[in-house]
Amino acid sequence: MTAYPAPAASNTPAPENKPLLRRPALVESLSRTRARRQVSAIVTTYNEAGTIADCLESLAWCDEILVVDSHSTDATPAIAQSIDGVKVLQRPYYGAASQKNWAIERCRFDWVLILDADERVTPELQREIEAVLTAPVSATAFAIKRRTFALGGEVRYSGWQHDRVTRLFHRDCARYPNRRVHADMQTTESPKVLGAALNHRMVENVEEYVGRTRRYATWGAAQLWRDGRRRAGLWQVLMRPAWRFFRTYVLQLGFVEGFRGLVMCGVPAYGTFLKYATVWNWQQEYRRGHTPQLPAFDDDPSTWEWPPGEQAPIRLQPQSST
Repeated sequence: MTAYPAPAASNTPAPENKPLLRRPALVESLSRTRARRQVSAIVTTYNEAGTIADCLESLAWCDEILVVDSHSTDATPAIAQSIDGVKVLQRPYYGAASQKNWAIERCRFDWVLILDADERVTPELQREIEAVLTAPVSATAFAIKRRTFALGGEVRYSGWQHDRVTRLFHRDCARYPNRRVHADMQTTESPKVLGAALNHRMVENVEEYVGRTRRYATWGAAQLWRDGRRRAGLWQVLMRPAWRFFRTYVLQLGFVEGFRGLVMCGVPAYGTFLKYATVWNWQQEYRRGHTPQLPAFDDDPSTWEWPPGEQAPIRLQPQSST
């Protein structure tokens, strides 16, 4: 996921895709008999000069590409604008959910595919998405599995083995909720899970990982404070981080990945500690008459509105399409 407000540019080499496989006979047949529904792609960015070109190249088959940039101070906008078919929009950053909802309303086409700048559509995933968009509509939202690469290798466990995100959907049937960080997309029906996966180039080094975790912890604390969840005692500050580490390192097999697994489980546990410790600190300051300075939130109701006539959003577990 894109790290804000100032993620370090990543120089991690892109994971190699598997050799291009022969297009299945079903896809060939569908291509000859039906026109593919057009799709808009959305990418949100801030200082992603080291990753944005590869990301956009993997989306070249889309019918429209929107880059929503949060006023990058590096060459990200120039790189994106130099690629044919890419439209760059500038907007202050209020959180990933706000950026993506805002962009959905500006897409030309009904079907939307969302990527973060550190993600890549593989050839296998492209073929599967195009097959879905060519066949009769079987669902209004699709979840996509992710292969995560971090700290010099692929992360197969540590809680990432079941990672999937809802990223392909009909624009009238999905929106993000009003949250500053870690917002899961809401849909009007349970999304189906595609068979192919995204490549997710997560972090290059521990310094980058810790820096991003600190930002997310602050935003998470701000969300708790804004929502009125301002209690942070011994359980939250001590036990929640301990449980998170035990769950990911032991129950989700992080220990089998050696030191990479230790870091991939230890840093998020530290983030949980920092989030609740921050809320505790704000509690103390508030009692002394000091109101915490929260990051900016998007309070424009239109960002969070669903299209007129749509049913209330629901959150369901994705169902396999295979």
